[in-house]
Amino acid sequence: MSGGLGGTSSAVKPPPIPAAPQINARGYILMDFVSGQVLAATNENERLEPASLTKLMSAYAVFHALKDGRIKLDDPVRISTYARAQEGSRMFVEAGSLVSVEDLIQGMIVQSGNDATVALAEHVAGSDPVFVDLMNQYARQLGMTSTHFQNSPGMPSPEHYTTSRDIGLLAAALIRDYPEYYHWYSQRAFTWNRISQPNRNGLLERDPSVDGLKTGHTESAGYCLVTSAKRDTMRLVSVVMGAPSMRAREDASAALLNYGFGFYQTRRLYAANAPVISLRTWKGRVNEAVLGVQRDVYATFGRGQEHLLKVFVDVREPLIAPLEHGAAVGQLRVMLGDQQLGAYALHPTADVPQAGLFGRLIDGMKLWMH
Repeated sequence: MSGGLGGTSSAVKPPPIPAAPQINARGYILMDFVSGQVLAATNENERLEPASLTKLMSAYAVFHALKDGRIKLDDPVRISTYARAQEGSRMFVEAGSLVSVEDLIQGMIVQSGNDATVALAEHVAGSDPVFVDLMNQYARQLGMTSTHFQNSPGMPSPEHYTTSRDIGLLAAALIRDYPEYYHWYSQRAFTWNRISQPNRNGLLERDPSVDGLKTGHTESAGYCLVTSAKRDTMRLVSVVMGAPSMRAREDASAALLNYGFGFYQTRRLYAANAPVISLRTWKGRVNEAVLGVQRDVYATFGRGQEHLLKVFVDVREPLIAPLEHGAAVGQLRVMLGDQQLGAYALHPTADVPQAGLFGRLIDGMKLWMH
């Protein structure tokens, strides 16, 4: 069975959306946080050096250890000579001193401290190489198919690379999976060892809707910036990699965000486990199965194009009990005109047990006659 729900004819042409702004960077992407739809991109799958954007994955692994209870925010961490010796941006921790996990996280996120990052890696996994293996495993789990890390702070290395797309996936995962720790990404400054350092993300001061995430820079990587902003109920994530200057990465990110918020909107179409459609069920204790989706379904589309949204249900028929809640029996396709925005598995919102022998025989006869 395949059928449409709502919407209008796909022959209607949607209102025009202007081209994305010209961005001076090696690669970039702009995506909606809840739907995951890409609104603008160039070279988003090109392997690039991430510099300190790497610390987004370092933070993801640290947050995972906190959530699992393997470490705690008030754990005292003994700073190793190796961590203290890290070059580049630093928190300025002293070898042999004890620093709490919470302070090291702020040193890693706000100050982009390479020393703080390595100290956290050693605390979580015993050594930086073992921690990096964790980072790469998490990258695979998140679908970051063109990413490989060689160290936790993001120091240059031939086999240390990622893409704008992969970093966008990581940024969205951080916001989604660890909202309790996200506030550190909007922290304006942090002081340690009598040295106060500001957050390097200048958009935190320029745009009140921006609340994260991370900067990165080396001579070979150029200037990088991952930004997230929320206006009303819509959140966007932008990734700019390889810009020529600090100001250029901020201007590029601001232009992308303004473009996305100005010309697009996001709407929730179906809530998780809410009914989408009811269909005839055979050989079950009930005659109909209510089908839904396991997670909220969102669509991001151009402003003024909502009337072009159309939803199709594709289900393998006949539906024969028993049917288990969560077992996919078809899919929901969301279309905007001729463009497919997404496809989502449909499942019974509750178990449909098998009928007794007599009920199964009766339905068997009906099916045969049908």
